[in-house]
Amino acid sequence: MTLGEKSTLYAQPLPDYGVVEGKLSKYDYDQLWETIKLASQKPIDIKRSLAGVISTSLDLLPAIRERQKIKPFFSEFISDAIRMYCTEYGTIRLLGDIENQTRIGWDLSSMWVNFQRENEFNPLHDHAGVLSFVIWMRVPYESTDQEKLDIAQRSNSKHDVGNFAFSYSDILGSTRSFLYPMGKDKEGMVVIFPSKLKHQVFPFYNCKEERVSISGNLDIPIKTLASQIGGLQFFTGSVGDNES
Repeated sequence: MTLGEKSTLYAQPLPDYGVVEGKLSKYDYDQLWETIKLASQKPIDIKRSLAGVISTSLDLLPAIRERQKIKPFFSEFISDAIRMYCTEYGTIRLLGDIENQTRIGWDLSSMWVNFQRENEFNPLHDHAGVLSFVIWMRVPYESTDQEKLDIAQRSNSKHDVGNFAFSYSDILGSTRSFLYPMGKDKEGMVVIFPSKLKHQVFPFYNCKEERVSISGNLDIPIKTLASQIGGLQFFTGSVGDNES
């Protein structure tokens, strides 16, 4: 740095992970609902393998394998999301000391739907896999209305009620939260994040409709990255048999 006539100051944010956000097309949104309906006809309860204190959590993988119309969601939307994540944040920071820029294979190791009722919640937790995603399918309340409830007004955490939040440590070791206020506008929204990023879903109140969301975990084998180094071109993916 060359010294000038005057002293200068500038802000330099430290490198860190981030998330990728997106909005589903009407086609993908409708196809996911059809997949949920199919899974509900042959329900496979997986609550015992999940952290949530939620009435109903159903495995979606068997239904996904039966429905060809859902394939574009994975071959296009999810593949693009993985590519964007690795381009923006770098696979080296996600998977170790490997910088991959060619074909990245991935596997959908698990995917499920949560039907959350009032007073239920998902405690602070993380996921298996390398990347995970959440999709909000139905949000039957507005966070602004939840904040006005008596139970929220009598708390200094009223902004948390009914919402989704990531939690992480800053450079001073303090816990920080990044909150997603829930409402109708979040229906069809997708967030892709590192699987080890802790997150939680706070309970909502005075609403008899179910809040419906989808979650999934993606594996990206390190051996795939190690064997293919070059320029970022395209991604491939598959629906796997592993559940977590």
